[in-house]
Amino acid sequence: MKKVIITNNSKVFEKYENLYEIIYLENGSYVDVLNKARDIIHTSCKLLTHPMSGSLKPNQTPYKSVIVGKDTGKTDYESVILIENSIEAAYKFLKFKKTPLWNEKILNDFKTVDLSLIENVVKNPMFNVI
Repeated sequence: MKKVIITNNSKVFEKYENLYEIIYLENGSYVDVLNKARDIIHTSCKLLTHPMSGSLKPNQTPYKSVIVGKDTGKTDYESVILIENSIEAAYKFLKFKKTPLWNEKILNDFKTVDLSLIENVVKNPMFNVI
């Protein structure tokens, strides 16, 4: 199964651009990444990473990366439900409190955390079996 990384994180893009298909939303938000993942899932793709992985909430970090399996040949309804619920949860968090305008050092830290979540998935030997 071909894997696609959807991200708004430049560190993820730079590390994996030559290894995987990447949809890089350079100026996209956390919710933009989830919405793009939803759009792709509706074209016979399957979520391979949880859209709300990690302990950071959508109103804490501006960065998000999601991996999907492409062209599964059918709609994966579990993925559809999971991404839709994740988008709804993200909007609830953001309605309660907007993401702060962090300084560059903190933004870089958030990029590093998001990258490490993806690295842990990609380096898992089972990831290449899927």
